[in-house]
Amino acid sequence: GRHEVWSWKTASKESLCLMWQKVKVQLMLSMSFLTALYWYCRRLYSFLAQLLKRWSNYLQRQLIRNLSVLPEVDLLGYSAREWKGETKQAKQMREAYEELFRSCHIKYLRQVRRDNYSVVRAVLFQIFSQGIPFPSWMRERDILKLPEKLLYSQGCNWIQQYSFGPERYTGPNAFGKLRKCMEALKTNWAEISATRDHEERGSMCNTLFSDESKEYKLYEAIKFIMLYEVVEAYEQIKSRDEPVHNLFSLLFARDSSSDPLSFMMNHLNSIGDSICLDQVELFLLGYLLEVKIRVYRLHRFNTEEFQVNYPDEYRREWNEISLLTEDDRYYHIPLFRT
Repeated sequence: GRHEVWSWKTASKESLCLMWQKVKVQLMLSMSFLTALYWYCRRLYSFLAQLLKRWSNYLQRQLIRNLSVLPEVDLLGYSAREWKGETKQAKQMREAYEELFRSCHIKYLRQVRRDNYSVVRAVLFQIFSQGIPFPSWMRERDILKLPEKLLYSQGCNWIQQYSFGPERYTGPNAFGKLRKCMEALKTNWAEISATRDHEERGSMCNTLFSDESKEYKLYEAIKFIMLYEVVEAYEQIKSRDEPVHNLFSLLFARDSSSDPLSFMMNHLNSIGDSICLDQVELFLLGYLLEVKIRVYRLHRFNTEEFQVNYPDEYRREWNEISLLTEDDRYYHIPLFRT
């Protein structure tokens, strides 16, 4: 009996040892597998994180490279970089920037791409980024119908000679292209102005103003609206129905824009291609968009023309935007801090 009990205990012990050896091997294999899996997942996570970071940095570089309105930079730092040396002009520019910093509380600026859409871009970017709504007259009528009204109702078939900035295009398809430009302006303006969150609105602006094909449509729409307003004013002057703003008298007093057709051919068609807006057209731009455009003209420092408003007659309820220029050709956006 004792022998059987001993044999049973021995067999059980051996069975347990054998089972433990098998379990131990499986546990070691499982631990090795889990350790290897952990190491692999950690390496994979690190690799994916690095890949995502590089891709994010690449996208940010591409976005900044394509942005036509750059992120803000320190005003005085920008002045020191751009106007080095001891020439009379460099000293005057640095003094003008210091005056903006000290007296006008302008601490930063956003550089705007230096092309012949510069001023229209700077104005429209601020209207969008501030969430400024449509001007009152645009809320009362559908701007999509303006090309049709000008062509058919008012018989201005000469708009087929309209040029789209650097894309020198004329012909019967001008009407269709103008319609698409007006659609782009109306859609983007409505969508961005309806966005209440400031950061989200800023992100939408950065996306829009990094796509040349989209933003050029906006500028061409603004140009066409300027043409439409000039035609309306010209018709009112001829029919003597009602008085027009004195800026139209200034515009038609120029030999190069004595009527809407000459205004288009000699001025509007070249904007975006070879010329920018001049002073009279800045008055018109502020008037039709119902914004007070305050321009700091640094090359006019220490004169009465250092700060100029476009238009000089404006309504109290109009929003105000600001521009900064060194030469009346290219414009930047000043940013105020108290």
